[in-house]
Formats: sequence, C-alpha cells, structure tokens
Amino acid sequence: MNAILVLFPYKYEGMWVFDDPAVDLRREPFVSGMDSIISDVVRDIPDADKGFRLLFSTMPFPGYMAKLEWRREEYGGNWYFCPQLKKEGWLCPALFKYFDTAPPELYAKAEPKGA
Repeated sequence: MNAILVLFPYKYEGMWVFDDPAVDLRREPFVSGMDSIISDVVRDIPDADKGFRLLFSTMPFPGYMAKLEWRREEYGGNWYFCPQLKKEGWLCPALFKYFDTAPPELYAKAEPKGA
C-alpha cells in the first residue's frame, strides 16, 4: 500500500465527489460536513470545482494542510474532527476501500491538478 494516496475530487450537481475506478467508485460524494471542510481547504485553488488533487495519508507529510482526528463511528462511516478549521465531517464506508480500519488520524493536502 502507498504511504500517500491521491484522489481527484470535483463538483458534480453542486456536490464534492470523486471517481476511483481502481476501487469501483464513481461520483462518490463527500457529505455531512466533509464537503464544508473540502470547500475551506480549496478556497485558494482556482477552479477547484472543476477538479483538484487531494493527497492523503495516515502519517503527516511535508506540506499537509489539514489533520483529521477520528471521533466516532456512525452508520457504517466515521466522524472526523479538523482542529485547523474547528469542523467535523463524516467519511462514508468508502473509507474502507483504502483502509482496513478507520485510521485514528488522516492528513491531507489539496493542490491544483497541474501542480
């Protein structure tokens, strides 16, 4: 497994979604607060709604922008708190396409696709 994973979220019908054919996901939405966290993190990325690169890992890495701390399980997904933004968001069971168990921490960086 890679130490740093990458997704390419974009807006579809007003929602942040991503595709990952490697794990059979198409237009998988970010909901319940995670959409708001993403909007805050990409605020300074031009045309982020058309797509951006999202790097994420269970370990800190140079330049990470947001740390997510596990809070609790609910409805098969998991709630995380972002201390930088003082916001909570839910990651759906698609999280388990990337991890065997819900990580206690996630680190993320958003950047333009062409960067």
